[in-house]
Amino acid sequence: MLELTLQLTRLGLNAPDLGSAMTPVLDALVAQTSAVGAGYFQLADQTLAYHARAASGVMPEGPAMDALLAHGLPRHLPLIGALEASPDILYFQDTDGEPAASGFPELGVCALIAAPIHDRAGRLVGALLAHVFQPHDWSGPERHLIDSVTGLLTLLAARLDAEEREHAAHEGALRAMGLSLEARDAETQGHTDRVTALALRLGQHFGLEASALRALRWGAYLHDIGKVAVPDSILLHGGPLTPPMRARMEMHVTDGVTLARHLPFLPAATLDVIAGHHERWDGAGYPQQLCGEQIPLLSRIFAVCDVFDALTNVRPYKRAWTVTETLTHIQAASGQHFDPQVVAALLDVLADASGLPESA
Repeated sequence: MLELTLQLTRLGLNAPDLGSAMTPVLDALVAQTSAVGAGYFQLADQTLAYHARAASGVMPEGPAMDALLAHGLPRHLPLIGALEASPDILYFQDTDGEPAASGFPELGVCALIAAPIHDRAGRLVGALLAHVFQPHDWSGPERHLIDSVTGLLTLLAARLDAEEREHAAHEGALRAMGLSLEARDAETQGHTDRVTALALRLGQHFGLEASALRALRWGAYLHDIGKVAVPDSILLHGGPLTPPMRARMEMHVTDGVTLARHLPFLPAATLDVIAGHHERWDGAGYPQQLCGEQIPLLSRIFAVCDVFDALTNVRPYKRAWTVTETLTHIQAASGQHFDPQVVAALLDVLADASGLPESA
């Protein structure tokens, strides 16, 4: 038991987010007890409901369960009220006829464990649930394991929830910064959100972890932050740029990195996106003339998304290209401007109609 608790603690402390931290704990509960399924529900202040953050094993099925997964456990649910009123773990041998477990027999859940997770002020912020589809008398060893992991979950939830709240605050501020830059040029309206959404689809295609996807998203918000220092006479120029104008425009990359470094919470991978989104696979890009895999993967992913969106939308100097025209151009530039693997991934993502940006 001690070895298992230590293993789960190590996994939890190294997890990048709350869901990742909870999953091995739930897996252990399903493996080490009679529970056939387990889930962790976390309070979301904006909805005042407890939303599913992680799950393991076999879950109930049906419309009631679908609604629970979509909308969370409501604050007025009798079980939530019971957990708010009691600091102890609740064990139900059979939920039928138990007022505190009202609603669970309709899900097919007979035996139930409900463990409260409180913050330092004693507020209920989470609930660990484990269930069996038939009556079951929870044994002493099972209760001991639940007691052990509940204490661990309280620590993990407090640490990771605080981190996620901080990330959420950063998220809003960075997106607002990107949109404010975009507002300076009405012709690029919507670019930030479109290119971010497409980049995330590609990142998911590559199997990036949550922390890498966040860095990619933040880099997408801030990729053109250096343009804040570019004069309007250049930024809004209605035709081809002169060589001096082009040289000044290209400085927005290094200016952007300089500005972004003043935000100490930004991960290095986000700075990579800003620094590398105009590098080219063949080394002919700027500002560092990196080539091939010298260019960070997140930069290579974002670069092709940035060009795709720029070509398929109107700019002061060009009409909007069709998706077919754009993909023909990008495929022709594979191995020169773009990483061939990233181009192939883009084609795969856009082959699904749901992957096409709305403007395309």
